[in-house]
Amino acid sequence: MASTISLEKKHSVTAMFDNNGNIVQWYIDVCLENGLDNDIPYLDDLYLDIILLPSGEVIQKDADELEEALINGIIDKSLYDSAWDEVNILTKLINNRSFELLDLSHSHKEFLVNELK
Repeated sequence: MASTISLEKKHSVTAMFDNNGNIVQWYIDVCLENGLDNDIPYLDDLYLDIILLPSGEVIQKDADELEEALINGIIDKSLYDSAWDEVNILTKLINNRSFELLDLSHSHKEFLVNELK
């Protein structure tokens, strides 16, 4: 597994690999922000997630959790809208094959493998 967090973005991408190094899926967390605390990355999750399969299938997850958070006052309408805006942007990038973090998955995995040696 290899994760990519860009501090100025509102998402985090985790690429999951099988034993042969093939991508099983990309899991994209939509978040309020990304950050570092003592050089340890973190993200403030905004409930919505996207799963992208190598076949190109895009699965949106946890819309019910986002809705429940809004109803229960855990988040306000602006955060709710922000989460959906990010999902829509990411889905468009994925469908246009212009979401660059996906292309970096293999090189990031190789970097991590080399660092662990």
